[in-house]
Amino acid sequence: MKNTLIYLGFLLLLCSCNSKEANSKKNIELIADYVKAVEKMDFDVMDSYLSENYLGIGPSFGDSINKKGAVTSWKKNVTELYEKIEYKKSRNAYVIIDSGENQGDWVSNWAELQITFQDDQKVVTIWANSMYLIENDKIVKSYTFYNEADALEQLGYVFINPDNL
Repeated sequence: MKNTLIYLGFLLLLCSCNSKEANSKKNIELIADYVKAVEKMDFDVMDSYLSENYLGIGPSFGDSINKKGAVTSWKKNVTELYEKIEYKKSRNAYVIIDSGENQGDWVSNWAELQITFQDDQKVVTIWANSMYLIENDKIVKSYTFYNEADALEQLGYVFINPDNL
């Protein structure tokens, strides 16, 4: 009896690990496919990966966007702003948050992004970190961080403190 209980406990642990590993691979693949859609600037495919209750947060404090806004923003960027987006040195990691407000299965993408703009062909390179909460094979929440000031400086913007005018 004791051996049977030990065997069942081991079997349960093994099944649990296999389930987490399968989920990890599936969710990392989902984000890898989403990144490919971003690179192809295919907002219809991007739309299909976002849940109806999607919430995107960042890059600045207080920035947030829902699914409709995110898709509209990508359509505008694709048609009016970006010539090309390339993910260089892109890496994904799977993380389980087991308690609190952001509990769930997350995939974090760290990448060097190279963005080429349409009109003047200027290129901006940024380090970006995006984290995606995945439920039922859809992205339900994301946090994105990158240095907006760095991107603007690469485009030629100059920052002036109004107190120095």
